[in-house]
Amino acid sequence: MNLRPVKVDLHLHTVLSPCGELEMGALEVVAKALKEGIEILAVTDHNSCLNYPALKGAARDSGLTVIPGMEVQTVEDVHVVTLFPDYERALACQDWVWETLPDVPNREDLFGYQVVIDENNGVLDMVPRLLVQGTDRTVDQVLHKVHQLGGLTILAHVDRPAFSYLAVLGFIPDDLPVNAVEISARATEEQAKAIMDSYPSRTFLKSSDSHRLSEIDGDRCSTMILGDVSFDEVKKALLRQEGRSVEAKWRRSDA
Repeated sequence: MNLRPVKVDLHLHTVLSPCGELEMGALEVVAKALKEGIEILAVTDHNSCLNYPALKGAARDSGLTVIPGMEVQTVEDVHVVTLFPDYERALACQDWVWETLPDVPNREDLFGYQVVIDENNGVLDMVPRLLVQGTDRTVDQVLHKVHQLGGLTILAHVDRPAFSYLAVLGFIPDDLPVNAVEISARATEEQAKAIMDSYPSRTFLKSSDSHRLSEIDGDRCSTMILGDVSFDEVKKALLRQEGRSVEAKWRRSDA
């Protein structure tokens, strides 16, 4: 199998996340990703994976591979990006997260809409429970559960002053069983280098964390050296197996 560079964005929000713009529909997200040359895209709404089928359907026969996932907010208020090989396992994790997600109703006037859509952007449902809040699961519990389900874990935007592992807990232990560490696209080269130099054994990547279409950008994500466009190949890259790897170069982007 020949290895080649592939643009990969493993952190993106849709209209399901109340902080996401209503322009983040399935058709629009897929079209913008394709325009930017992105070949693998993970759908990682807050504490939910319910819009994965919409993105998967919208990307059918386009050449874009869509991976199901969530951005889980732990009891410590740390954001962890979780990725899964299939929708069934993503749903199983969502069910587990929702077991301890407080039953606080979403206030659309304060937080925004939480829209479940189909592949043509038709509205299927509105999630009534507020998604942008912490579940009563620790970081360690989330990592264990996701790995038990065959998924991958990424510490989200560790350079940020809130909702990041470094901001909340101070440092990343050597034995923390996380598959990768994400530095945001807004980080400067100097900021990214300082973090990476502190944890030389970790795999680092850049993801867009897009909440609006303008943030979906081929320069705001990572390039991976892969054999094909699949979850298994992404896993090999994060684990640095069989010649697969991640190339994440920082050039600050404030999009």
